[in-house]
Amino acid sequence: GVSSVPSGSRSSKTFKPKKNIPEGSHQYELLKHAEATLGSGNLRQAVMLPEGEDLNEWIAVNTVDFFNQINMLYGTITEFCTESSCPVMSAGPRYEYHWADGTNIKKPIKCSAPKYIDYLMTWVQDQLDDETLFPSKIGVPFPKNFMSVAKTILKRLFRVYAHIYHQHFDSVIRLQEEAHLNTSFKHFIFFVQEFNLIDRRELAPLQELIEKLGSKDR
Repeated sequence: GVSSVPSGSRSSKTFKPKKNIPEGSHQYELLKHAEATLGSGNLRQAVMLPEGEDLNEWIAVNTVDFFNQINMLYGTITEFCTESSCPVMSAGPRYEYHWADGTNIKKPIKCSAPKYIDYLMTWVQDQLDDETLFPSKIGVPFPKNFMSVAKTILKRLFRVYAHIYHQHFDSVIRLQEEAHLNTSFKHFIFFVQEFNLIDRRELAPLQELIEKLGSKDR
């Protein structure tokens, strides 16, 4: 269909609604801090826990931010990621993912990449919207299992990057989103490395790229 959106605004197309951090909240301040240090260009430094801040809160703010970034990056290529182009959720020939969330779908199911990513992003969104897991109100404590929840979210978000890199990188280049994708992924990797949030085993599909991004920075 014909849309009235001016050209050049496709990067604002997200796959799922953006998750907003309430303005005026401490988490919003943290997000602003993160954006400011990112602007300095030193990503290793930008991911470090700011002095005096709560680790859970720092991880929460960044997890929301990565969800939004991946949401936007995947949003730019959804038309190329279809049932027929991507009948399985893969990251290259050696890695295939089957979906299970442990509650609604207990036994992992084999599904197409668009379906898998839809399940995944909806699941992440539900976690982020759950006030008992991601409290947005000041003084409400994070749950005891917060770290394991965050690790699972980040492990799954990584799979969307892995799928985009392995199956849709040509589209990313055509759309001139390559620098955007690389910067976002590098930020993500430095962050999970800083706090040891994803198992090396899980990162295997993009190991070469991760090593390349890391070596440029030493």
